[in-house]
Amino acid sequence: MSDQGTLPLTLLGSNISYFTGRMETPVMTHLIPKLLLLMLSAMVALPGHAGDELAGYWQHESDPVWIEMQPDTGQGVMVRNDNRPDRIGFLVVTDLETSDDHNAWSAQVFAARLGEYRKADITLSADDRMVFTVKVGFMRRSVEWRRVSEVPPAPNDA
Repeated sequence: MSDQGTLPLTLLGSNISYFTGRMETPVMTHLIPKLLLLMLSAMVALPGHAGDELAGYWQHESDPVWIEMQPDTGQGVMVRNDNRPDRIGFLVVTDLETSDDHNAWSAQVFAARLGEYRKADITLSADDRMVFTVKVGFMRRSVEWRRVSEVPPAPNDA
């Protein structure tokens, strides 16, 4: 007998041994479920990770004001304001949404001078620096926040 009978016969993408009639599973059949699982994991993980850099406590650049950014709820809440303690719990940021850039978001930010919420771009200029940029007409105003690990107690709490 010749060596022809030892080679598998390929029909319609699957290997069938000519003599045994046993099917051998193609390599791609094993890889496709793993690739699909990897792609699905990446798609699920990315949106949740997008806000992780933003989450946490931030102190205003020049005022004694601290906020907690909560990307999972789409908001930023005032947690301390030495000049206006009655504002604790006030929503400074609402409608927070991610953008294509992993260091940029869009939101509605309360503009104190205008007394209303305005559309703003929020960016991380560094790991510990967040910038709100609000555009009103031809004017653009940016406010910088510095990341802090915790909110210190207010002077009257000591």
